[in-house]
Formats: sequence, C-alpha cells, structure tokens
Amino acid sequence: MLILTATTVTGSYGDKEPVYRDCVKQCVRINCTGVRLKGFESAQPPYMALTGWTCRDDCRYQCMWTTVGLYQSGGYRVPQFHGKWPFTRILCFEEPASALASLLNGLACLLMLLRYRSTVPRQSPMYHTINAFSLVSLNAWFWSTIFHTRDTYLTEKMDYFCATAVILYSIYLCCVRTLGLKRPEVSSMVGVLLILLFTSHVSYLTFVSFDYGYNMLANVSIGMVNLLWWLCWCWQNRRTLPYWWKCGLVVLLLHGLALLELMDFPPLLWVFDAHAVWHLSTIPVHFLFYSFLIDDSLYLLNTEKLGVKVE
Repeated sequence: MLILTATTVTGSYGDKEPVYRDCVKQCVRINCTGVRLKGFESAQPPYMALTGWTCRDDCRYQCMWTTVGLYQSGGYRVPQFHGKWPFTRILCFEEPASALASLLNGLACLLMLLRYRSTVPRQSPMYHTINAFSLVSLNAWFWSTIFHTRDTYLTEKMDYFCATAVILYSIYLCCVRTLGLKRPEVSSMVGVLLILLFTSHVSYLTFVSFDYGYNMLANVSIGMVNLLWWLCWCWQNRRTLPYWWKCGLVVLLLHGLALLELMDFPPLLWVFDAHAVWHLSTIPVHFLFYSFLIDDSLYLLNTEKLGVKVE
C-alpha cells in the first residue's frame, strides 16, 4: 500500500520544465489566436474536434515531444507530463493501448454476461445480483475507455469513481453469496453501508480535495477486504464445491496483476506502459470469473429445488 501510494503521489516534472512552459506559451501566442486559430480549426479532423482537442492541447502535445527530445539528447530519463508518460496520439486516442485494452475488457464482460443470461435461468438466487454487478462493471470499462481516449476533468473523475464502484459492488456480491442468501437483512445493511461509503468517498474527492494518494489507499483497502472475504469463502467450500478454485484464482489474479502498476516505465514504442499491460492482462480473467458465476448460479438453483442447505 505504501509503495502504491508513493508511486501515485509522486509529481511529474516534465510539465514544470521552463523549456516546456515557454514552448507552450509561445505556441499558444502564435498559433491559437486570430487567423492561425481559424486555420487550425478548419484543418482539424472532425474526430479531434468531437473529442475536445483544442489548439492549446495541440501546443502541449507538440511541446511535450520537444521536451522529451531534449531530455533524451542529454541522456536523461524521460519525464512525465501532467502526471502521465508521453504517449503517441493515434487519431483522437490519447493513450491508445490503454483505451483499446479497456474496450476489450468491456467487450469480454459483455460477451460473458450474455452467455450467463443464456445459460442461467432467472430463478437462480444470484441471477439479478450478478446482472447488476455486470452492468456496474460495463459502466466502469466504458468510462475507462473514454478516459484513456481523452483525459479531461470529467472523464478522469468518472473513471476513478466507477472503478471504486466495481470494487464496492464486488464486496456486496460476496456478501450476498456468503451471508445474504440465508439472512437477506444482513446483505441489505451491508449494501446501505457500502452506498454511504461510496457517497462519502465521491463527495470528499469532488468537494474537498481530489487526493490521488487517498484514493489509492481507499481502493487498496476495500480491495483487500474483497480479496480476503472471497478467499475465506473459497477455503471454507473447497471440499464441497468442485469449482471453488475458479473464484480463488480470479481474485488472486486480479490483485496480483494489479502489481504490474508498480512497473512504472516509459511507454514501449510510446504506446504500451505498465497501465496498458495491466489492462490487457485482465481480459482473460473475465472468462474464468463468469465460468465460476455460471457454475455457482446453477448449483444454487439446483440446491434450492432440492431443498438442500446452501454452502
């Protein structure tokens, strides 16, 4: 947790360089007023305008690479700019590899949700809870794709908040599976608590301070609760449920793969950084997780019909 926090709160220094700031000021003064601005806007492709790329943004992009070139020619490490590594912009995609990976994660989630719905009858006790979880996940991957396509104040907030919502709903999913089927009032109280936590978290980051270190600590903390709760359930049911290992492997993979974020390196080919590699690595996990959800939902349906005690 301390390493992750240190990685997060370390500020970038590329955008603080005088050469970068002077370059941006001069570029904006020359190219972003009067006739030159009109020329920029008329020559700008429609997809760039639709995604909100302005003349000032283009100046920042060009000056970023000018600064990177000076660093490399002097033998210095490539700096970050505005908290991010420099990426080659492909069409309107600011972080093309991460945007593509987020889209593929969303498609994998959607594909397995459709498979779940076609395989599991609606009468299964966990059917509606799992459908809701899938919709929360799809929403998170949608905003992750948007954010990595175009980083703005709104898209950044939506990406962070929706990611937190997925972790919290995963805790609720675990609570319903482990406790709520026997005692619905317990899962209801936990659900209310999680909603209050999410509301407080979003309110603090929105109205008090958008603290990246706090956000990281909060997500790591609730992620550990999610991890330990699921693993405890897997351990308790390892002798009775033959598919328990799928759940255990999924939670271990998701939390283990998150460590890829610690491999903070300048993007390979100016496209693939550690964050993109992390997102790409999580794509296959959806298939294993939904395989577990399908097996477990069918098990619950059969035990309900037979009147057997739910594990």
